[in-house]
Amino acid sequence: MDTQRNESEDFMLELGAITKSFGKNTILHQVSLRVRKGEVCSIIGPSGAGKSTLLRCINLLEQPDSGNMSLNGNFYDVSFPLRQDELLSLRRTCGMVFQSFNLFPHMTVLQNVVFPQRHVLRRNESEAREVALKLLDRVGLKNKASSHPTQLSGGQQQRVAIARALALEPKLMLFDEPTSALDPELAHEVLDVMRELADSGMTMVVVTHEMNFARTVGDHLVVMADGHKIEEGIPEAIMDHPQQSRTRQFLSAVNH
Repeated sequence: MDTQRNESEDFMLELGAITKSFGKNTILHQVSLRVRKGEVCSIIGPSGAGKSTLLRCINLLEQPDSGNMSLNGNFYDVSFPLRQDELLSLRRTCGMVFQSFNLFPHMTVLQNVVFPQRHVLRRNESEAREVALKLLDRVGLKNKASSHPTQLSGGQQQRVAIARALALEPKLMLFDEPTSALDPELAHEVLDVMRELADSGMTMVVVTHEMNFARTVGDHLVVMADGHKIEEGIPEAIMDHPQQSRTRQFLSAVNH
């Protein structure tokens, strides 16, 4: 990893020409993106657009074929595998919440939030528990600390997953369709937590089909289709006056 001070200190994340293929199928075609510190960037587009793959390339769950990334001032040539310590540092900087909750079913809610702190941050048990309880209180689930994930609703499980990601004190949060597995009432619980995070100044990149969230909470909207970034700008401007026919087609479909 070549670490250098980013020339544009206002940006938490800068992606340069990220390309990713699986076999002969190119999923991302030289996608570039800049996200300012404290900004909520929403990514929308049809299924198969490459949105989730882009998020997975940011925290290197998928290795891009080519491109580069600057994250919180650290530069990475992401076309080459990072050393384990570099990868750990990157993932501490960049928390991720998935469509599926990925909680440990044999652990209590509290243990799920304590565990990554103990193993990644090397916090002692007492400090990790204190942090976990504060975060569970923040997401409205302190009273469920001793429950197991199977005793929670889907919305509650996703809120625990958010608390777990926050426990590592990330500078950037990635959300990959965090409400897609939830019915509207439970989705509302999760979106409320995400709004609170946005209000607190957390930098967020959110892949979502929640158009109201993208419009009212997002500062920056990116539209993807067929592995390309086809349009970006202020959410209201794009949603009310899309410039690209593919964007108009997508918005027409989701709004009806």
